[in-house]
Amino acid sequence: MMKLILTSCSLVLLLCLSHSAHAARPLVTDDARLTNAHSCQLESWVRAYEGGREMWALPACNFGENFEVTLGGGVYRNQDENYRTEDWIVQFKTLFKPLETNGWGWGLAAGHVKHTDIQPGPNQLGNTYFYVPVSFSLRDDDVIVHLNMGMLRDKQASELKASMGLGAEFKLGGPFKGIAEVFGDNSQNPFYQLGVRYSLVPEVFQVDGTLGQQVNGDSESRWLSIGLRWTP
Repeated sequence: MMKLILTSCSLVLLLCLSHSAHAARPLVTDDARLTNAHSCQLESWVRAYEGGREMWALPACNFGENFEVTLGGGVYRNQDENYRTEDWIVQFKTLFKPLETNGWGWGLAAGHVKHTDIQPGPNQLGNTYFYVPVSFSLRDDDVIVHLNMGMLRDKQASELKASMGLGAEFKLGGPFKGIAEVFGDNSQNPFYQLGVRYSLVPEVFQVDGTLGQQVNGDSESRWLSIGLRWTP
């Protein structure tokens, strides 16, 4: 039962995962932007739950002008149950209309998630997904709103699910930005989180933190995350 609960939560968080260079950590909802052309970035974070902890690293590279590839993974450990699981993700993303100041943009992302320790071998448990990221810039980028709509195939349950994400980033003053969002799929209550992003080196290095929980969830669904993003 513990494994099923943790796998379900991990899928919801993974399949809406944000890999963009601008919305980025700590948002889960993706945006209509890419890592800079012919360059790479790294997003890494720790997410702590009651009795457990996740650690993630997701490098992403834009090999051309409009094609971003993300390849990385994470590890979850539950100290109380002496339980450990791994997740690996590969994602591809392109844009049809890049986001511009006081405008809007949209694109397409698709990927695959594997839980290698749950079902090893050629038939590893995995989920294939796609979503459309749409972003809107307001008040000269003081507020940027992101909307994701997509589908995912739950291989374990042999069913299709609709996924969604709605998030916003807004300037707080100086190097600080705030974030707020809700995300999930149609099989359970959504998740929400609030957080702050701080730029140590503008457009190069940032740190962030969030508090989140499942809607109507108990204390076990609550988390605290601390992360960083490096765009050399």
